[in-house]
Amino acid sequence: MAEDMLMLNITNSAPTFNMGNKKFRSPFKLADKWKRKKAEKRKAADRHQEAPPSKQKSHTAPQQKSHTAPQQKSHTAPQQKSHTAPQQKPHTAPQQKSHTAPQQKPHTAPLQKPHTAPQQKPHTPSQPSQTPRQPTQKEEPSDHCPKSPPIEPTEETAGKKVLQTQPGKRAQKPTGPPGPRQRSQPEDGRGEDRPFIKTSSLFRNNPDIPDIHRSDVTQVKEKVFTSDSFAELELHPHLLSTLNNVLKVTSMTSVQKETIPVLLNGSDAVVRSQTGSGKTLAYGIPLVQTLQAMQPKIKRGDGPLAVIVVPTRELAQQSFQIIQKLLKPFTWIVPGVLMGGEKRKSEKARLRKGINILISTPGRLVDHINNTLSIAFSAVRWLVLDEADRTLDLGFEKDLTVILNALNATGPARQNVLLSATLTEGVSRLANISLKEPVNIQVSEHSAAVGTTPDPGVVTPDPAGPGLTDSFAVPEKLQQHVVVVPSKLRLVCLAAFILGKCKFESGHKLIVFLSSCEAVEFLLTLFTTVLCGKADPSAPPEQRPPLAFLRLHGNMAQEERTEVFQEFSQKKAGILLCTDVAARGLDLPQVTWIIQYTPPISPAEYVHRVGRTARIGTRGNSLLFLTPSETAYLNVLANHNIGMSEMKMEDILANLMLDDRFKGRGRWDSKRSSGALQQEIRERATVLQTDFENVVHANKDSVQAAKKALQSFLRAYTTYPASAKHIFHIRHLHLGHAAKSFGLRDAPQGLSSAGAGPRGAQAKGREKGKGKEKRSPRKLSGKERVANLMRSEYASGAAGDSAPKKKRKKKKQQQQQQQAAEGDQGQN
Repeated sequence: MAEDMLMLNITNSAPTFNMGNKKFRSPFKLADKWKRKKAEKRKAADRHQEAPPSKQKSHTAPQQKSHTAPQQKSHTAPQQKSHTAPQQKPHTAPQQKSHTAPQQKPHTAPLQKPHTAPQQKPHTPSQPSQTPRQPTQKEEPSDHCPKSPPIEPTEETAGKKVLQTQPGKRAQKPTGPPGPRQRSQPEDGRGEDRPFIKTSSLFRNNPDIPDIHRSDVTQVKEKVFTSDSFAELELHPHLLSTLNNVLKVTSMTSVQKETIPVLLNGSDAVVRSQTGSGKTLAYGIPLVQTLQAMQPKIKRGDGPLAVIVVPTRELAQQSFQIIQKLLKPFTWIVPGVLMGGEKRKSEKARLRKGINILISTPGRLVDHINNTLSIAFSAVRWLVLDEADRTLDLGFEKDLTVILNALNATGPARQNVLLSATLTEGVSRLANISLKEPVNIQVSEHSAAVGTTPDPGVVTPDPAGPGLTDSFAVPEKLQQHVVVVPSKLRLVCLAAFILGKCKFESGHKLIVFLSSCEAVEFLLTLFTTVLCGKADPSAPPEQRPPLAFLRLHGNMAQEERTEVFQEFSQKKAGILLCTDVAARGLDLPQVTWIIQYTPPISPAEYVHRVGRTARIGTRGNSLLFLTPSETAYLNVLANHNIGMSEMKMEDILANLMLDDRFKGRGRWDSKRSSGALQQEIRERATVLQTDFENVVHANKDSVQAAKKALQSFLRAYTTYPASAKHIFHIRHLHLGHAAKSFGLRDAPQGLSSAGAGPRGAQAKGREKGKGKEKRSPRKLSGKERVANLMRSEYASGAAGDSAPKKKRKKKKQQQQQQQAAEGDQGQN
């Protein structure tokens, strides 16, 4: 009886083939119409019976559509009840398939399990009378289906199939709804590592890259070296020996030739010269020469005789080391440095003992002026403001006012010096307040055109004279490049450039400037994991130079910052990811490339960034990343006599062809066409982006770090000055594409909670309850992931609140109104 019921249930499932179903579009032959009539009769006879097992057995039907015609003509009608019943249990008997094939629903094809195909491989003899296969619209690829139809069923073969399918009963397990992941597994067998929606299409839906026409810019040139020697100056013999033997310098640079005589005469000066031209020695040599000649001889207990104010800790440390070397033969003059991150107690002890040349950052110096009684400025003879424009940009204007007031309160007349590669209006106001009849020293060729003269004896009342802030001088041997990259490709393009320079070329030191500390930390972790973690152990060491990534930003401890600064200075190759904390004054030797991953806020900041390379006459290169909406920034730089040459994004991505770790699935070689090569480059870029996204989405902490980095990038993007808002505006950004450059797959919908600290997370957890905290996030289906992908591709991410958020807001407003109404009733 059970077998009869099973037969009836299966025969009930067979008529589920509906000719009115729009999914089946293959026509039937006229000779097969009698089969459809037979099927309709069976459907009418068995309509009252339920067939729950039929859905489990329907997945084998699509394999037999091509051979039903010849098999059914001889035995379908008279033998339907005589032999189909005992052969319905194994779900794969040939007779069952011959009856049910014409009525099988075509949409059940994705439910085919791969394990049923090997069972039919022994039955490969072909039948010449079979009709050609008629595929349906949603038919699966041939690798999921049997490659040849089964032969006429016999008792022996039927028995074998029963033995194969009954013990495990794998054929009865439903395979679930078909998903895109099952249809898109690559041929290389990576399976789940390469899902269907592994990345959004990097090369689709991007804005057009405009053509960049290099404008005719007359670059401001500045002669770095001169033939004049330090011996021509009236310096102490021991100081000359120190310059020659310790610092290894014999001839003066142009700025030193113009500045040192002016300062030795005791005049105030405003010095403007390109980066890396030796401005520290320009004021350090006359300072040491003046102090060592003072009579009576200086004592440590005399207190500060010179105060040098610099904007950053690294520059303070570097200036201290240079002054310390100059003072090597003059041991009675004691230098000292005060900066944030150090212990105040130890600094106070040094101040009590006595410091003659005091080098400090503005904030820490103001702290000691207010809280340290042992500090006194009654004997100060020198005040040097190095990188004065940066000091004002960092918000130290009030601190400088406190310092100047403390110096002006007591003490004799002093000599004041302002130095920078760029001078702004703020610096000119500061010069008017703190300097008395300063000498304007500018050694670039542009100075002659604007009416200034390199004669050191000329006194100019207005240090910010005509054209002083219009044009900037950059090193003559600096090659400046720009690349226009859509937002989605920025991360891949940066990684490809780093691989090309540091992995497949030797002797390169790179500095990558980013906009925030969070972005530095995020890229350090991501690049270390993906680019360094997949090194090929079989390659010889000379073919795989190590990728050494370092970081430097303001949130690091001072000890760690000092250690990183010294380590990168001593390295012959490496990559330093940093913020603008390393953009001023730092002398990092042998730096070959400056990469500005985020554009600087001003042309002056651009000049200081690129000034970390091509120092003291050496060669260097710079690369500026811009999106298609930011190309107008090139005109701003051209207005300041800064010209660049374009570097194509495709040329940078071509570096991926040298690394087989990111090899695509195509079989391209150098003999193929350029289109095939371009396709291979795009595939490799997609594989690299997939690796980045897999690392980011590996756990919640990495996703949170990526969201924080994106948040900080967006915050920094809103800080551009009003004069540049027409270029750098938050509304010009595609937030979905910007998220892609941080390894995020989806549109940035939850950014408001990305930066929440542990307190915020705990508060949310208390509100939602403990049960919801432990519940794992629901896994998205294929359709939902496709929808999210399309949303991130076409939506800007700034369209407004999502539907659930609107519901929460509405519910909150209703609760507030209800509470207000209850309060009014209570008062009444």
